[in-house]
Amino acid sequence: MSATPVSSRRSTAFKLALVVVAMFGFGFALVPLYGAICQLTGLNGRNPGMYLSGAQAGRERRDEARTVTVQFLTSVNGGGPWKFRAEQAQIAVHPGELYTVNFVARNMLDQPVVGQAVPSVAPWNAAVHLHKTECFCFSQQDFQPGEEKVMPVRFLLDADLPSDIDTVTLSYTFFDVTAQALRREPSASRANRS
Repeated sequence: MSATPVSSRRSTAFKLALVVVAMFGFGFALVPLYGAICQLTGLNGRNPGMYLSGAQAGRERRDEARTVTVQFLTSVNGGGPWKFRAEQAQIAVHPGELYTVNFVARNMLDQPVVGQAVPSVAPWNAAVHLHKTECFCFSQQDFQPGEEKVMPVRFLLDADLPSDIDTVTLSYTFFDVTAQALRREPSASRANRS
């Protein structure tokens, strides 16, 4: 005995709806899953060891015999409302020594915006050897209309950086997070900002 056409259609519609719900859930789970994978592996510049206190940095041994080139790349996601660049395209560093490089961002709009920089490190296996004591990427950046900010990054490459790595690329992508920042902000603070 076969199912009636109406019950067969209902069953198919139910299965399709279940697939749509599963795909929607997977889409939401993808962002935290990606973050967790990056945290565990150090991919995309995200690893817990990247953030170093000044005291910890002072205990690093310096490798005077070795020089590594660190390149700095910048981009703005989706043509956002900033001009964004590194003051230097690259520097030569000795592993174990602290360096400071400045990045410059300017709000090109006539209204306040909030930005968040997301770092990425290449090659991937260098990410666990890059440590920062200060970075504008640690927090969101508020910009007033036309405001330009000089934002430092203070970092070191540890002396255990694999010997076959002679160039490390540190790149930042700036995202416009104004809408998200306004949703999180209490209404009194929002009124003061306007």
